[in-house]
Amino acid sequence: MDYRKFKDTEIERIPKEWEVVRLGDKKISKELFYGITAKATNKDTGLRMLRTTDIKNYSVNWESLPFCEITEKREDLSRYFLKEGDLIIARAGTVGISVLVDKDYKNVIFGSYLIKVILNSTVNPKFLHYFLQSHLYWSHLRKAQGSTLKNINLPLLKSLLIPLPPLPEQRRIAEILSTVDDAIQKVDAAITKTERLKKGLLHELLTKGIGHKEFKDTEIGRIPKEWEVVRLREVISLYQNGIWGEDPVPLQKSYPVIRSTEITHDGKLDLSTVAYRRIPDEKVAKYKLQDGDILMVASSGSANLIGRVTLFKQPEDNKIYLFSNFMIRIRPRDIDPHFLYYFLSSPRYYHFLRSLQQTSTGLRNLPKKDFLRLKIPLPPLPEQRRIAEILSTVDQKLDLLKRRKEKLIRIKKGLMNDLLTGKRRVKLNA
Repeated sequence: MDYRKFKDTEIERIPKEWEVVRLGDKKISKELFYGITAKATNKDTGLRMLRTTDIKNYSVNWESLPFCEITEKREDLSRYFLKEGDLIIARAGTVGISVLVDKDYKNVIFGSYLIKVILNSTVNPKFLHYFLQSHLYWSHLRKAQGSTLKNINLPLLKSLLIPLPPLPEQRRIAEILSTVDDAIQKVDAAITKTERLKKGLLHELLTKGIGHKEFKDTEIGRIPKEWEVVRLREVISLYQNGIWGEDPVPLQKSYPVIRSTEITHDGKLDLSTVAYRRIPDEKVAKYKLQDGDILMVASSGSANLIGRVTLFKQPEDNKIYLFSNFMIRIRPRDIDPHFLYYFLSSPRYYHFLRSLQQTSTGLRNLPKKDFLRLKIPLPPLPEQRRIAEILSTVDQKLDLLKRRKEKLIRIKKGLMNDLLTGKRRVKLNA
C-alpha cells in the first residue's frame, strides 16, 4: 500500500479520491423511512408483505411472502411498495440485516419493523448493499448499541459513515463481489440438491435395500424378505450416560469432554469448541470414547437437539475424549456402526423421537426403556456395509461442497475488507 495515495479519515485510512459521507446525506440517499403497520393473513388480499423474518443471508424468497392487511390509515400506499434498487434494513428482530430489492414489486409492501433507503444516482445500490454487510457497518451499530443489538432507528442509520469511491469504482467493486456471491449461490444449490439426494437415499436404502425383488410386510413397514426386524437393545453392547466434570485447574490434568453443542445439525463432530474438564483418573477408562461409538443427545432444552447423533472417530490428535452427562454413548454389536448411525439419522428415527420426548421443568429427555425398544430393519452385514458406503459417499460430497462454500465465504469477507476500504484498488474497465 502506497500511503502517499491515501488519507486519514474519521473511520480509517482511505484512498485520496474517495469521500466519507453519511447515509443520511442527500448526496447518497433521497429518503429513509419506516415501513407500514400491517398483519399477515391467510386470505388472498392481493397484497404481500416483507417482514424482518423473511430476510435471510441478505436475500429474500419473494415467492413465499405472506398476504397481508394494512392496519393503519394511509391515503397513499405507493411509497411503501418495493422498487428495484431499494435497500431494506431490519430495525428490530434480525437487527441490521438488509436486502437489496432486485425489481419492482407492485403488490409487495414492507412492514413497520423495516426501514427503506431510497438511493441517489450517485451511489451504486449493490456497492452500498455490500457495505451494509461489512465490518465497518456492523462496528458502527455495535458502537452505538453495544454488543447486544436490540433495535436501530433512523437517526442511527442516517449517521452511518460510508467510504465512498467514485461511481465507476463502486460498480467494479460490486461486480467483483457479485461474482463471488454467484459462486456461493451455485454451491448452495449443489448442497441443497445433494441433501435432497441423501434424504431420498436414506428412505430408499433403509426400506428397499439394494437389488431386492421380494418383500414382506412387518410391524415397521414393508422391507426386503431377507431382512430382520430387531430392537435396538438386541444390537448394542453398551448404553451409557456421560460423566460430570469439574472446571480445569492449572497444572492439573484435564480431558476434552464432548457435549451436545459439539454435534452439528448434520451429525458431524465440531471439536473447535470442546470444553476441558477435570476427571478422576480412575474414571477415565470407563468414559473413554473409541472408534465406532455413537453419541446421542439424551437431555436438552431444545426439541431440535434431543436425539441428535454422531459417530465418533478418533481425531488425529490422539487425545483421550470423554462425553458429558447429557449425552449417551451407544456401542453397536452385531450391526455395522455406520449403518446404525445412518438409521439414527433417518426421518423414520426422528418421527420415533417426537413420540418419546419427555419434558421436566423445560428439559427434554429420552426415556431409556422406551428408546431401547426402538425397532430397526436389519439387513445382512455385507448389505449393511454397502448401504453405509453409498450414504458415506454422498456425505463426502456434502462435506466437500460445504468446505468449498466456507472457502468462498472467507474469500468474500477478505475482499470486502480490502475493496470497500480501498486497501486493494480495482482496475476499471476501459
